Amino acid sequence: MAVDAPPPVEKTKSDKKERKRKRDAESDTVEQVPPSPPKKQKKKKRDKQSASAEVTEGDATPDVPAPAASASSTPCTPAEADAFLSKHSVTIHTPPNTDAVSPIISFDQLDIPPGLRSAFSGFKEPTPIQACTWPPALKCHDVVGIAETGSGKTLAFGIPALAQLILSPLNTKKSKKSSSVTVLVVAPTRELAIQTHDSLSALGAPFGIASVAVFGGVDKAPQIKTLANGNKDGKTTRIVVGTPGRILDLVNDGACDLSQVNYLVLDEADRMLDKGFENDIRAIISHTKQGAERQTMMFSATWPEAVRRLASTFQRDPVRVTVGSDDLTANSRVEQSLDVFDDVREKDNRLLKLLKSLSHKKASKKGSDEARILIFALYKKEASRVEGSLRRAGYDVGALHGDMSQSARMDALEKFKTGETGLLVATDVAARGLDIPNVGAVINYTFPLTLEDYIHRIGRTGRGGRSGKSITFFTGENHERSLAGELARVLRESNFDEQADKLQKFPMTIKKKTHSSYGAFFRDDITAAPTKIVF
Repeated sequence: MAVDAPPPVEKTKSDKKERKRKRDAESDTVEQVPPSPPKKQKKKKRDKQSASAEVTEGDATPDVPAPAASASSTPCTPAEADAFLSKHSVTIHTPPNTDAVSPIISFDQLDIPPGLRSAFSGFKEPTPIQACTWPPALKCHDVVGIAETGSGKTLAFGIPALAQLILSPLNTKKSKKSSSVTVLVVAPTRELAIQTHDSLSALGAPFGIASVAVFGGVDKAPQIKTLANGNKDGKTTRIVVGTPGRILDLVNDGACDLSQVNYLVLDEADRMLDKGFENDIRAIISHTKQGAERQTMMFSATWPEAVRRLASTFQRDPVRVTVGSDDLTANSRVEQSLDVFDDVREKDNRLLKLLKSLSHKKASKKGSDEARILIFALYKKEASRVEGSLRRAGYDVGALHGDMSQSARMDALEKFKTGETGLLVATDVAARGLDIPNVGAVINYTFPLTLEDYIHRIGRTGRGGRSGKSITFFTGENHERSLAGELARVLRESNFDEQADKLQKFPMTIKKKTHSSYGAFFRDDITAAPTKIVF
C-alpha cells in the first residue's frame, strides 16, 4: 500500500514524530489485512498469462488463488510445535526446498474465510492430522496424510478445498457455465462418498458452492442433470465426490468434465490403489489437470510401502504427515477383545449372549438413546443370515451389504445413524471411513480377509476422541489361521497381551506383505532412479 507523500520541510520535529507514529501504526494494520479481491483477480490474470513460466514446485496452482497457510497474530512457537508433535506422535516428512511445517494448534491460527469457521463449532481444537496437514495444503502442496480412523481427515482435505473455491474468481463473479468442477474427491464406497458429499455441501452452501455425489446402484440421470445445471437451489457445481466406476462412466459418457480439476483427493487411498481400483484411478486422473497445475491429496489410516510407490506417480514431492505409524496400528481408544472358538457353530449363541451383556435392548426400546452396535460379517449371504437370526430373536436390526439396492442401503445406514435402529449387520462396505455417531461397540462375527480391514472395522467405534470396544470372533478356519500372527502383533502393540495369548495355538508366522499387482515378490527398498527408455 502506498503511503502519503511527506509534508513540507518546514514542519516542526514534533510533527514529524507524530507523522512517523501514524505511518508505523498504518503499516502494522496493513500487514494483518488480507489482500482485497480485486488484487487477487489481478494476480490470477497475471498467472494465467505466464503459467508455464511462473509455476514452480510448491507454488499455488494457476487457476486457484492460494490463501495464507497459517497467517495468525499468534502462531505457535517452535517449542510449542515440538511439544505438540511429540505429544501426538506426529512425524512430518517435507521434501527438499520446502519450508518446515508448523502445526496449527488453535483454530484462531487458521487463516480461512470467516464463514468456514462454522465447521469447527463443537470442537475445542484441531485434531493432529488437521493441525499438520492444513499448513501445507493451504500453500497448495501435495499432501499424504496417514492417521487412525475417526481422526478428522474429511475436514483435513475439505477446509483447504473450500477455502480455495471461495477465493476463486469463478466464485466471485457469475460464470456462464452452471458447472465448472475444480475439486474431485474419489472414495472407495458409495456410503463414504455420500457422507463426504453431505459434509462439503453443508460447508459450501453459504458461499453458493454445490457438490454432487456420483455413485453406482442408482439412475445416472439425476447425477447428470446436477452436473449440467447445478443443484435445485441454483448453486453451481464445483465439487464432485464419487466412486471410481461411476466417475469414469460419466466421464466416458461426456457428462462429467474433469478438465478443470486442480484439487484432487483420494480418500482411503490405500484401498483405492491396492484393491482393484488402480486402473480406474489412473484413467480418472488422466482427465484432470496435470503436473504443477493440480494439487493432489491422499488420506488413509494405513500406508504400505508398495502403495506409497504407486502414489508417488500421482503427486509432486508431497508433504507426508503420519500420526502414529505408517504401519498397521489400531485406534488407541478402542478396547480390543478376542473370542476364540473350536466350533464355528458356537458363534450364534455367543453373539446373543454378548448383545445381552452389552445391555442392548430389543425392538421395544429402539436403541435410540443407547450406543449403537455394528456387527461385521464377511460375506453378503452371511450378513443376511445373521440379520435374520437376530430379528427372529426379537432385535430391531438393519443390514448393509452389496445384495441390497442403493436406496435400501442408504435407508438402513440413516436409521442406524439416527438411532432408530440400534443394531446393524454389515459387510466391509461399512468398514471404511463412515462416521457414525455413538457406535459403542464393533463385533467381528467373521474375521476379515486382511489386517487392514480389521483396523478399519474396529475404527468405526472410538471416534472423535471417545472410547470404544471391539469384540472379535476367531475360529482359525480358512483364511483366519494364516492371519493369527499378524493379529497377535497388532494386539500386543496395542497393549492387549492377554488377548494375543489366546492365539498361541495357531502359527505365529507373519506373512510377507504382498501387493495386488506385484504379488509377494515386490521390493520395498528400490532406491535407483527410473530409466527412460526411448523406442
